[in-house]
Amino acid sequence: MPPALSPDARPGDAGPPTAVRVHGAERVLELEWPDLSAQVPFRALRLACPCAVCVSETTGRRLLDPATVPETIAPQEVALAGNYALRVTWQGGHDTGLFTWRYLREIAAAAHAA
Repeated sequence: MPPALSPDARPGDAGPPTAVRVHGAERVLELEWPDLSAQVPFRALRLACPCAVCVSETTGRRLLDPATVPETIAPQEVALAGNYALRVTWQGGHDTGLFTWRYLREIAAAAHAA
């Protein structure tokens, strides 16, 4: 189960990472800021998807069943969404979650602390 995070981040709440690297063989997304560096497992990132399919917009309850996300999940594409987020296209085509810089930083901080 992913850590409790705040996907309701607004653009401008945090700056972009200085580096974003996809490490397919290690199955992690590496994120770096001047004061934080972390490797987030692909599956943890997928489980943290903030989109309306994965999280109820009215209650905030997580709708995505972790049992439906395979350990081997990997992104097909990681791309900028404007100047404030990353859009991840997952195997199977799921691509509706935008990971804002602030939300990615929260995810990275949780991964770093683990």
